Amino acid sequence: MPKMKTSRAAAKRFKKTGTGQLKRNKAYKSHILTKKSQKRKRNLRKATITDATNVKNMKKILPYL
Repeated sequence: MPKMKTSRAAAKRFKKTGTGQLKRNKAYKSHILTKKSQKRKRNLRKATITDATNVKNMKKILPYL
């Protein structure tokens, strides 16, 4: 069997934690920031864990992560 290819776009966006979960940054922080509250923008800075419903698909596109 040939090697599986990693999705390079996903590899740049996700990191694996020590416990094997996938860490990601939150969306909606790039533009139109004037109408968003300080609290909302501050909370968007923090990284979060990828939801369990998406993990199966993520393992498929990131086979070696």
